[in-house]
Amino acid sequence: MLHHTRGIVFNYIKFRETSIIVRVFTEAFGMQSYIVNGVRSAKSRGKIALYQPLTLLDMVVYRKIEKDLQRISEAKCSMPFSSIPFEPIKTGLSIFLTEVMSKLLREESENKELFTFMFSAIQVFDHLQTGVVNFHLQFLLKSSAYLGFKPESARDFLLQLSDYGLHLTTENEEIAVIEQFLKRPMGEEIQITNQFRRELLDHILKFYRLHTDALQDIKSLEVLKEVLS
Repeated sequence: MLHHTRGIVFNYIKFRETSIIVRVFTEAFGMQSYIVNGVRSAKSRGKIALYQPLTLLDMVVYRKIEKDLQRISEAKCSMPFSSIPFEPIKTGLSIFLTEVMSKLLREESENKELFTFMFSAIQVFDHLQTGVVNFHLQFLLKSSAYLGFKPESARDFLLQLSDYGLHLTTENEEIAVIEQFLKRPMGEEIQITNQFRRELLDHILKFYRLHTDALQDIKSLEVLKEVLS
């Protein structure tokens, strides 16, 4: 049976000579894996570009509940990107965020509120000209609300970490910055130092690990640090 859904591409692996298996977070069905045949052949005319990290898709898909691998009938780009695939920092952030979210959403689960947030946030990300290096921090802090463990405030965020033995020395100015990331709209520029950016990402990942065991090994983290250094 065919269904229409929007989707956010996370990643793909090569399958046989010319095909791929792509992981897509869909609005209708949550995380899904699809076989896409022939997309790596000479005749595909660049269709592999549809399956780069964070690409926003309009899809018509087959849905068979008993199968782990589904198939795509039609796919087209919902919003062609103007910068994400072409700017190294945005590309690095995309790879990092798709790895993190892919681990968090490993099991099939519909989460339309998270999908709507991510779809909108990615559109903002593509058009960002300032504050790009902070996008992942705000994205992860705000995503926690849709994953069921949103901190009520910056102090609550830090208190939860300290309750687990992670004693942080955070000044009032830094608490105010975390509060801005939690409360202000996606993409608004917030001035922080490179050192605080690195420390805050470490704190955010520890916060996530308090609530899920899915993020023990993030392969793209070292690459991200290089890109943002």
